[in-house]
Amino acid sequence: MQEEEITIETNDGLLDCRLFINKNKNTPSIIFYMDAPAIREELRIMCRRLCKNGYNVVLPNLFYRVGTEGNYPFNQGSYKTQKKELKKMITTMNNTTNSMITKDTKFILDYIENNFPNNKNIGIVGYCMSGRFVVTCGAIYPEKISAIASFYGVDIFTNKSDSPHLLADKIKGELYLAFAEKDIWVPNKVLEKIKISFSNTYNKVTVETYKGTNHGFAFPSRHSYIEKAAEKHWENLILLFERNLKSLN
Repeated sequence: MQEEEITIETNDGLLDCRLFINKNKNTPSIIFYMDAPAIREELRIMCRRLCKNGYNVVLPNLFYRVGTEGNYPFNQGSYKTQKKELKKMITTMNNTTNSMITKDTKFILDYIENNFPNNKNIGIVGYCMSGRFVVTCGAIYPEKISAIASFYGVDIFTNKSDSPHLLADKIKGELYLAFAEKDIWVPNKVLEKIKISFSNTYNKVTVETYKGTNHGFAFPSRHSYIEKAAEKHWENLILLFERNLKSLN
């Protein structure tokens, strides 16, 4: 495996990304969409695991418009204990719109097409704030994106005009939506709306609740981390990509 830092020019500036390149470069590609705490070693470790399973992985800094790792508008080391830093992080998250990320994704997809020979079927995965991004991107780029996974994704169903659930019928790839059993960011009434909405409009979708979990259960650094649930998340994620990326190439 090889790692390298790259920048991709977008309409809004230079998007910094970390690439994780499999020793066999002719493997499918995955875009890994970060959660609100942003780029950190924990995410790079997860990307390495995906890479070792036979993929090239792109980890973009979705907050590049306002900062980079260690230089975001909020303190990555203290948002868990200081309310003012948590508020700043949530503001940064809310200011990052679906439109921004779908436009960025177009440039990332172009980079994959121009730099990796196996580029017909691409997978995407997002956590927390990026649940809304991956569902939206799966709908906007249905010919490129063959597998979409979201774990405890927020704002997938909202009352806004850009709510991702409104685009469900445009998705062509397989969609896997996983949620925590208890999640203040995705309360049960919203989860039920998601289940009904996606089940009624799209037949290649699985909506699953991980029993006994809270938001963030797949991240080892979180107090909510549950190893058994995290490993189940890995198993389901890898199987999703195996079915839709490797078998189709």
